[in-house]
Parts: sequence; structure tokens; C-alpha cells
Amino acid sequence: MSVFLTYIILGLSLAAPIGPVNAAQLDRGIKNGFIHSWLVGLGATAADGIYMLLVFLGVVHIIGIPFIQVFLWLFGFFVLVYTGIESLQGARELTADHYQKSRVKQPYTKSFLSGFFMSLFNPLTILFWLGIFGSVLAKTVSNYDTNEVILYTACIFVGIASWDVTMALISSSMKKLLTNRFLFFISLLSGISLIGFGIYFAIQAFNVLFL
Repeated sequence: MSVFLTYIILGLSLAAPIGPVNAAQLDRGIKNGFIHSWLVGLGATAADGIYMLLVFLGVVHIIGIPFIQVFLWLFGFFVLVYTGIESLQGARELTADHYQKSRVKQPYTKSFLSGFFMSLFNPLTILFWLGIFGSVLAKTVSNYDTNEVILYTACIFVGIASWDVTMALISSSMKKLLTNRFLFFISLLSGISLIGFGIYFAIQAFNVLFL
């Protein structure tokens, strides 16, 4: 049981740190409710699954190519800045009435794809799967058979999924505290946070290119 908990905690350690996905979940949960917030996290988890599969297949060495690194940093920059600006624009017109209307108009696929692309083109996520999971996988494969490796890998996703549901519950339950000023503050903070992460990504791309 302790081994299972270890891998679940590993999944939580990936999902829990404050980052662009958590910021987006908070924003979507307050504006559009539980399902939208959860779908942002689900999209990010789907991207995690792709990188986990790449680690299993042993093809992640291509991430070391400078061109690929620059592409990932820059694409992540555009995704985060676009999402952040969208959040800031929404903050200006956000009221309690607008909140109720936006819940109906927002498509589910947009929330899912938002989380998916944030995670897919987030080099920090890639570094996690390359570094931490790659090392864990190497140790696990040497100590356990294939079925156990798959089971322990599933435990990591249990940890990730648990945090996604928790974030969705927390953000959607904040509707009880809704005031126009509170909504504006959260959207503003979320937008600035996302743009800040985007600028960090752009700086990293610059460093790869010129330093």
C-alpha cells in the first residue's frame, strides 16, 4: 500500500504546484463552473499521458534538440499569453449577470483544449517526465514486472486526477463568494499570472537561441 501511495503522491506533486494550468482552472471554475475547470485539468492530464507514453517508447531524446526546445518555449508563450489576454479582456466586462450567461455560452471543448495545449507545450512539464518520471520508470522497471509498472503508472494519474477534481471543486464553489469586484480581481490575477508564465517561456526561448 505504501508503494501505491508513493506514486499517487508523485502525481500530486506534478499537478499541485501553482502554474498556468492551475491558474486557468481557477479562472474557468469561477466563471463557468465545475465541469469547465475539470476539463482544463483533464486536457492537461491527456497531454501528460502523451509524454508518459513517449518516455515509455524511449523517443524523448528529441527534446534535447535546440530547435525543438525553442519551438516548445515559443508555442507555450503564445498559448499562455493568448489565454492571459483573454482572461484580462473578460475581466473588464465581468459582472454577476455576465457570469451566469458565460456558463451557458462557453464550449466544453475550448476548456479541454486550453488545458491540453498549456501542458503539451509546457517545457517544465516535459522536464518532469524526462527527469523525474524517466528516473522513476528506470528504477521501477528494474524492480517490478510490466503489469506492476503499468499499475504504478496508473497511480501517478490517480494523483493528478485527484488534484484536478480538487481544484475544480474549490474554484467552482467560490461562486458563493461572488461579487463583481471579486470576479474582476480573480480574472485579473489569473490573466497576469498566465502572461507572466508566457513571458518566462519567451525568455527561456531567447536563452536557448542566443546564450
